[in-house]
Amino acid sequence: MNNPRIAAQLYTVREYMKTADDIEKGLKKIKDMGYNAVQVSGIGKIADEALKDLVDEIGLKICVTHIPFDRMQNDIDGVIKQHKLWDCDYVGLGSMPMNARADKDSVLAFAKEANEIGRVLADNGLRFVYHNHAFEFAKFDGKTIMDILLEETDENFGFEIDTYWVQAGGANPVDWIYKVEGRMDVVHFKDMGMNHENKQMMTEVGEGNLNWVDIIKACNETGVKWAPVEQDICQRNPFESLEISLNNLIDLGLKS
Repeated sequence: MNNPRIAAQLYTVREYMKTADDIEKGLKKIKDMGYNAVQVSGIGKIADEALKDLVDEIGLKICVTHIPFDRMQNDIDGVIKQHKLWDCDYVGLGSMPMNARADKDSVLAFAKEANEIGRVLADNGLRFVYHNHAFEFAKFDGKTIMDILLEETDENFGFEIDTYWVQAGGANPVDWIYKVEGRMDVVHFKDMGMNHENKQMMTEVGEGNLNWVDIIKACNETGVKWAPVEQDICQRNPFESLEISLNNLIDLGLKS
């Protein structure tokens, strides 16, 4: 039983990583605070080779990405080449397109196409992973979109459960980690708290109310390999938030 390794989801600091110089400075900050891996998502334009040189020089691994679905549809060879260059095994999709969630037939069509993309990636040594939000817990004919995705796809369609969004959708993150066992190597660690106006808010991991002891236990028992920390909205400097999350997770027994 191996603990997942912590990584920093760069989407958290996207506003500070819009140029190549910013990206270099940001990656160095992330390395200096103790992270050894990152998820590439939401950053500014930088050549694939230049980013690879940067992470190698700084000492970071790109463990997973988020890229648009239309790139997977229209440039699968480029996607494969990019991820091979980055030595990154996991090709992540941050969300299904808006038109794919319109009705059950649209969800089924998306599941079929994404599963085929996942098969092509698998044939090339890579793995497709799908990141959920809360809308996947809406139901069609009594089944959530998440259940439809799980039932209508096979091992070529991997999952990247987001703990916050599962909870926001009214489901239990621990239950879902077990539910996708064998089909999830990457999980998003994101915490949920409440403000004094009775509204949900994203917090640093360990600063909110999710059950991290059981979440981590479930990840251990199901073989999750990577746990990128993500916080879409921070109440302080996002780099500070990433550091707080990292330190709290280290206190819980995880490593970067």
